[in-house]
Amino acid sequence: MPGGLLLSGLLMHANEEVLASMKPKQDEHQFQLTAQQVKAPNLLAFDLRQYTFTSESVSEGHPDKVCDYIADSILDAHLAKDPHARVACEVLCKGSNVILAGEISSAAGVDYDQIARDAIREVGYTDPTQEFNADGVRIQQFITAQAPEIARGIGDRIDPGGEQGAGDQGIMFGYATDETPELMPLPIALAHRLGQVLARDRHAGVEPWLRPDAKTQVSVLYEGDRPIGVSSILVSTQHSPDVDRNYILEYVTSRLAPRALGDWYSDHILFTVNPAGSFLQGGPSADCGVTGRKIIVDTYGGSARHGGGAFSGKDPSKVDRSAAYFCRYVARQVVLHGLARRVEIQVAYAIGVAKPVSVKVDTFGTGDAREAEEFVRTFDFRPAAIIERLNLLCPIYRKTTNYGHFGKPGQSWEV
Repeated sequence: MPGGLLLSGLLMHANEEVLASMKPKQDEHQFQLTAQQVKAPNLLAFDLRQYTFTSESVSEGHPDKVCDYIADSILDAHLAKDPHARVACEVLCKGSNVILAGEISSAAGVDYDQIARDAIREVGYTDPTQEFNADGVRIQQFITAQAPEIARGIGDRIDPGGEQGAGDQGIMFGYATDETPELMPLPIALAHRLGQVLARDRHAGVEPWLRPDAKTQVSVLYEGDRPIGVSSILVSTQHSPDVDRNYILEYVTSRLAPRALGDWYSDHILFTVNPAGSFLQGGPSADCGVTGRKIIVDTYGGSARHGGGAFSGKDPSKVDRSAAYFCRYVARQVVLHGLARRVEIQVAYAIGVAKPVSVKVDTFGTGDAREAEEFVRTFDFRPAAIIERLNLLCPIYRKTTNYGHFGKPGQSWEV
């Protein structure tokens, strides 16, 4: 045997033995996996089944998320008074300017200026020395009524079958995997947890130097389609000028990560913290924010496809939002019923038509594809049926804005 092939064979054989010792245990009654420590040299394994997948999350103080939160706050304010309001609200924030735009038809009277300022204040932008602060911003409104043709397509003129039509054409996806208890991909789940714990520490004053803007990123090592360890973590957080960079590093590695990662924490994780150096100016004071620009953060962190439609600021007649929520709900049912370990569902609509153009199911070889498809087709994907089943005409959307629209308890699509 040539020397190169012999060496390769020995390495692969050794690697298989290492992997066998690293495989996580799985309780036969639960989906939860127990993390194993991953030693750095093993991350360069020769087994082609191994790969690293990375997902990111952003805090509520990220410029785009500030816009999403304002938009969903306006949506909830309308739904609280008029459950059948038609809302499509877009927000742009830059410096001391907040621009509200879109199309809203509602019987409710809503103070947009006050709602926007309250949302900004809740996020934590209250420092008058910063250009972007709740009391100092200038708010401009460019909001008109919903276009009559769209209104007729989904309400005033129902489709030929006598049903509420879809609010727009488009494709939506839903996804579920048994690799975490919440049936979410592990990288995005952990990235969200890091951001949530960071935000809790800031709001509680545990670390008074923390400021609202932050991003987190988690890389997970997989064998096949199963996670076996966390390889690296990146955290960039805005901070006050009086904190030492080494202190921030120590906080992230010793106090933030162990709490957020739980069993997935390991001493062998590679940490990168504020790699660009100081992060004093953040949020819309530094960067322009716009609604709908964090669609991968909002969903599955890149582990599943995305139809392109954003969520925030849209009432549930917009299938971009409601059908994506329902696809997630149905995907969860497929996994919970044991029909597949991993599944993705696609649905497509034509504007003004209730019945979907198509529904597709992909189990990625982890279950009975035919049985899963038959099961999915027992669900009613018409917009009115989705809205009723998930109880979507309520002011629930501010709770969805940050740290993912999926995987959080208490939401009707997560049961």
